Amino acid sequence: MQHAPAAGQQFLFDAVLENWAEGMDYCAIAVPADITEALGTKGPVLVLARVNDSKPFQVSLFPVGGGRHHVRIKASVRQETHTRTGDPIRMQITVLDRSRVAIPDDLAQALRAQGVAEAFRSLPPGKQNYIVRRIDEAARPRTRERRVEEAVETARQRREKRGGGMLAA
Repeated sequence: MQHAPAAGQQFLFDAVLENWAEGMDYCAIAVPADITEALGTKGPVLVLARVNDSKPFQVSLFPVGGGRHHVRIKASVRQETHTRTGDPIRMQITVLDRSRVAIPDDLAQALRAQGVAEAFRSLPPGKQNYIVRRIDEAARPRTRERRVEEAVETARQRREKRGGGMLAA
């Protein structure tokens, strides 16, 4: 039987960086089967991760079939830790509570300015986390600004959809 992983669960394991997309700079590592089993789900799991002594970063363990998970290791983390494909790493993960979403200041200000903060909060927590993670992962300021604008538009659409449904009733 599947259950939601408990927020705060921590795991530490060793892995080897694998290249996941031929010709692309996309690396991932396999999560040991006993950890996937302890998580109690075959679905995605939001975690706070560290590679070796990297700064913590938010990422999802993604299902790959057969009850297994992998985790993507971004180029910026590999640069920070001076690691590349084939290198052994030490991975530390802490399961996060998907229902608690930390909204960055620039996004919160943009949502309030457009009057759609409540609509954003009405999105499912997983969707909110995905949007926030995309914003936080932006490498360039202009990319971040564009993603904040996209988040505001998503909230606006949500408000219109919910408001439109109420008017039609």
